[in-house]
Amino acid sequence: MLHGGVPIPTRHPARLLMRIIPAISFKLFSTVMFALMGAQARYLEGAYPAGEVAFFRSLFALIPIFLFFGLRGELDQAFRTKNPAAHLIRGSFAVIGTFCTFAALARMPIGDYTAIVYIAPLLTVVFSWLVLKEEVRAYRWSAVAVGFCGVLLMLVPYFQEHIAWSSTIGLGIIFAFMNACTTAGATIQIRRITATETTPAVVTFMALIVLTSSLFTIPFGWIMPETVLHWLLLIGIGITGGLGQMGFTESYRYAPASFLAPLDYSAMIWAFLLGYWIFDEVPTVYVLGGAAIIAGAGIFVIVRERLLGLKRLREMPTAAIGSMSEDEKDAQY
Repeated sequence: MLHGGVPIPTRHPARLLMRIIPAISFKLFSTVMFALMGAQARYLEGAYPAGEVAFFRSLFALIPIFLFFGLRGELDQAFRTKNPAAHLIRGSFAVIGTFCTFAALARMPIGDYTAIVYIAPLLTVVFSWLVLKEEVRAYRWSAVAVGFCGVLLMLVPYFQEHIAWSSTIGLGIIFAFMNACTTAGATIQIRRITATETTPAVVTFMALIVLTSSLFTIPFGWIMPETVLHWLLLIGIGITGGLGQMGFTESYRYAPASFLAPLDYSAMIWAFLLGYWIFDEVPTVYVLGGAAIIAGAGIFVIVRERLLGLKRLREMPTAAIGSMSEDEKDAQY
């Protein structure tokens, strides 16, 4: 049986287990790498402009990206495109999202940031309704409403204590929310271009567009890294980001996106642990409760999408299944 472009053996539990274990392992590896990337950016505490950090993120991410696609024999596909305009639109979302990521992490606890960003699957539902005119029924609208209630719960301590709510924190929250919006927007855009574009092309052009765009921020005051540690952190942001992207990609060779997507929320656990271990950031009960609500609502939407996808798959002609599976995988970029 084919699901999500991945052969799922139904009569051989041992073979199924051999696919599930590496799928989950690569997926969890990617969430750890992304959390480490965020922790390194948080450690810099805004010492360098977001554009400069974005430059290092994109430049050094190309190393694992090219190695990964080179080993898979797909590097020649990385620079082939039939729709450069579509890549430019998708890259624009990536540029804004990358800048917002580092601007937010310079201003707020990593755990709070991560929890807010993971409302992206809920925003994707909204954008699918607005842009793609997809039918969204009461179940998913209810999940979206519950998820936003989780965000409001997380912000309760800031509203209760005016001292805690500063212009810095306020900007951090705005940037985190903008990053969630751009992530959702990028997902919608990917759904529109996967008919002609390959995964290597989507990933490579995204990195190159962010890299090029970041260079335009040089006149606004880049700073030469002051210490060896700062050099290592900036390079590490790119390497861990690239490794996270590759682990993310590799996981979908073994299992469909709808099966693995809920594991994205494990990033909240790593963010809370790193925040406590490195920065002594102890999440409040409001943050923990809000994060649990957001994760629950997001997972509900993902599971709901999986069930609807399976229903469409049963009703779809066989020839169309391949393009649907590519859409499911590539939409994660």
